[in-house]
Amino acid sequence: MKAKTVDKIATGVIIGVVAFIVLLLASLLGYILVRGVSHISWHFLTSAPQTIREGGGIGPQLFNSLFLLVLTMIITIPVGIGAGIYMSEYAKPNNITAFVRLVVEVLSSFPSIIVGLFGLLVFVNLFGFGFSLFSGALALTVFNLPLMVRITEQGLKGVPIQQKEASLALGISKWKTIRSVMLPVALPVILTGSILAAGRIFGEAAALMFTAGMSSPRLDFTNWNPLDAVSPLNPFRPAETLAVHIWKVNSEGIAPDTPEIAAGASAVLVILVLAFNLGARMLGRYLHRKFTATK
Repeated sequence: MKAKTVDKIATGVIIGVVAFIVLLLASLLGYILVRGVSHISWHFLTSAPQTIREGGGIGPQLFNSLFLLVLTMIITIPVGIGAGIYMSEYAKPNNITAFVRLVVEVLSSFPSIIVGLFGLLVFVNLFGFGFSLFSGALALTVFNLPLMVRITEQGLKGVPIQQKEASLALGISKWKTIRSVMLPVALPVILTGSILAAGRIFGEAAALMFTAGMSSPRLDFTNWNPLDAVSPLNPFRPAETLAVHIWKVNSEGIAPDTPEIAAGASAVLVILVLAFNLGARMLGRYLHRKFTATK
């Protein structure tokens, strides 16, 4: 068989596989959005869910998801960036460093339900945080930390060695070189990875069922005291997120409009995840062009 024929066959197979994957993804997203978008309204997004009556919404669950996102990233970003800086610039290549890298890789492949059980044993029971947003944020930090460490390390290693050596040659300290020279160059990669990690938080359910809980107290959105039990900003209250709510509605819901609630909540969740991923890519491209233009 001629080389050109083999090349055409291989190209056709690759294009066919890609087209099948794109079609499958588009069909899945289209099915979820077509079923759910018609049920989305301002009342649906802001009202509380109903147990046995129809007309409930996802307001507290949507707020809990957004609050958990912010709380998780406040913990994950500093720890992940700090660990990534250490692994990239300070850790010496030896058996201990290799073991740490292995642990990070293994941790990134853990099933989320295992992370949830770990959070239940350690954060909920051992540390006594109970079923709360804070316990959920710590569990999701364990879930997302390997990604942040790898992204930060890769971003720093992608900085041209000439810039680093030029800064050190001028007598600038290593930490100031990292902070003033390397981190600004690696910022587009780190920021894009942070947003992608944030997008993973929206879709997580298994880990949160064991840590943040599967119920939420009736919140008083006029009370913003974080120490009050009914305040939305209290991080130590149980909090059912949107992903957990979808699972709960599909498995235990008895309201007459349960299928519509589940479809609408699923569409909202898909839209949020898509928005975060598309926003991350657009922001990464913008920052890359801006850095390239000023280089």
